Amino acid sequence: MALTQWARAVRDRPLAVAILAILALLAVGDVLSPGFASPRQIVTQLVVAALLGIVAAGQNLVILAGHEGIDLSVGGIASFGAFLAGNLMQQDNGNLPLAVVAVLACCFFIGLGNGLGVTLLRIPPLVMTLGMLGVVDGALVLLTRGVPSGRAAPLLSEVVTQPLLFGLPGIVVIWIVLGIGLALLLRRTTFGFQIYAIGANATAAAFAGVPVRRTRALVFALSGFFSGVAGILLLGYTGNVFVGAGDQYMLPSIIAVVIGGTSLTGGIGGYTGTMAGALFLVVLQGILTTLNIPPFGRQIVFGMTLLTLMLIYGRQRRLKA
Repeated sequence: MALTQWARAVRDRPLAVAILAILALLAVGDVLSPGFASPRQIVTQLVVAALLGIVAAGQNLVILAGHEGIDLSVGGIASFGAFLAGNLMQQDNGNLPLAVVAVLACCFFIGLGNGLGVTLLRIPPLVMTLGMLGVVDGALVLLTRGVPSGRAAPLLSEVVTQPLLFGLPGIVVIWIVLGIGLALLLRRTTFGFQIYAIGANATAAAFAGVPVRRTRALVFALSGFFSGVAGILLLGYTGNVFVGAGDQYMLPSIIAVVIGGTSLTGGIGGYTGTMAGALFLVVLQGILTTLNIPPFGRQIVFGMTLLTLMLIYGRQRRLKA
């Protein structure tokens, strides 16, 4: 009975449950390693969560639009964005504006390529984005030959890592602003309503005059855009970039979306929950690291988390056309 009630709570109040789970994990972490929940450590965890959360922003849009939409190319696009930004900047602040514009435009069009493949060529999203991941990763290997390439502009590193507002690093402030903007986009704009309508029932949305193909193509393009943003910030955080730097965000970005209460069949959810989901995963990873769990063990835990959530949500409450 208690397990059933807990499952219902996760299903019906995912944001509240995610926040309580974060607090519980912080308490457990502090017992295992005193100082784990100190303000300094929490800020560090927020920085790491911001990178994951920004990648998950695009993933959130793709999943909300339904049709079993999942973007497996987000990590590769983030890696490409970091590589391109570093090679355009080359530690020169004067090159920063051009690099940012170029990276965001390129990543947007890579994502748009995913969207056109899914909507016009009718390639299943998993197949299309997995293929795009292979193309992007292959291009990175060819261009870098496996050697770290490019350096961040000093101004970018300063904005990302130094306190900007209320003692929070710039990357966290950017994430919060992005979260507010995305929440308004989804809940206060026609485009946001169209995403929910398509995710709930694409056929009904089409009869209502919603441009289904254009909207779905655009959410994939925005997924590429947000991956590009994450790539730029990742470059500022690390100083340089290596092949596969963004691969670590692919599976966690999906899990963060699901933890936040977004249905994998689309039409239900929002980005606020995804932000909490991203922080939950980072705190969980911190505890696993404290326990000296190797990387493959962490992947097993993340995979089991996703499977458990899928069982709780039961492929969500209804069938969709």
